[in-house]
Amino acid sequence: MRGMESNSRRITLFFSFTGIAIVLLAGLSACIGSVNLPLDVVVKTLLGSSDVDPVMRQIMVDFRLPRIVTALLAGAALGTAGLLMQTVFRNPLADPFVLGVNSGASLGVAIVLLALAPAGISLTAGLGASGQLLIILASSAGAGATLFVVLILSRRVDIMSVLIIGLMISYTIGAIVSILMFFSMAERLQSFINWSFGDYGNVSWMHMRLFAPAVLCGLLLSSLFIKPLDALLLGEPYARSVGTRVKRTRFLVLMAASLLAGAVTGFCGPIGFLGIAAPHLSRYLCRSSSHRILIPASIGIGALLSLASDFVARGPGLDVVLPLNAITALVGAPIIIAALVKQRNMQRLFG
Repeated sequence: MRGMESNSRRITLFFSFTGIAIVLLAGLSACIGSVNLPLDVVVKTLLGSSDVDPVMRQIMVDFRLPRIVTALLAGAALGTAGLLMQTVFRNPLADPFVLGVNSGASLGVAIVLLALAPAGISLTAGLGASGQLLIILASSAGAGATLFVVLILSRRVDIMSVLIIGLMISYTIGAIVSILMFFSMAERLQSFINWSFGDYGNVSWMHMRLFAPAVLCGLLLSSLFIKPLDALLLGEPYARSVGTRVKRTRFLVLMAASLLAGAVTGFCGPIGFLGIAAPHLSRYLCRSSSHRILIPASIGIGALLSLASDFVARGPGLDVVLPLNAITALVGAPIIIAALVKQRNMQRLFG
């Protein structure tokens, strides 16, 4: 009983500190950038006050705020997608990036970009709502198709070989994308390369009308499978013994994961490491294997890591924006190493 109370207190503190950290970091991101905004200006703008300089209001409303919301949604989506994949595959290294799902989504976007994007413009700047809808459909379809192939092949090999299969699929898709890039125009090639670096700044309020619902639908779908996911942690035979429809559950869970990963990849580019780092850090800090705890924890940690990475990538006080993927790797890799070293119950969680 005392252990349960201690763990409950730990979880409460975890969510409290995570929420406070997100609010503080979001405020810092709103204030600091290539142009620094006073805190009172940020607060007045959020409250709708008219006593704000129009230029500062535009910086806040049209640039800072959508970028912060995008970072939070993308981090939550990737953290949840990584958790779902690690549970379904019972592999602590599974995530959208490692298993090739991001590569599949990138292939879909590459095809759409080469076919639709006019020369000399960025991916999202030159496409309207219909173009963005096509991009998210293409990226989700690419992510889902890649994940389906990995799932089919994983039934014929041991579970640790799934990682190798995912990497091989990534290399194969990467080769196809390279061929497409080789035959593309220089302007389109540069546009795709810029997209592949990862950037939260491409999502405007107009794009948010598609991006936010896609992510929220994926998160909602994920939350409907808390008990089946707990059962899958103990293996498919046990899950069947307690009445879980394994094939149906696995299909729907992976569909949610592909939607989450595909939406983020389509709008923000392929963002790596967050999908592995967030679930591992959530397990370590919460000391729990229950998805009732892990799903919201991965959402919170993913959002926090994503917002922190974007803050660093924007180079506060500088006029440059660093590649977001480089920052997420620098942030995520040490977290993954530390989690794998310190987390004693890894074998118990993944069999």
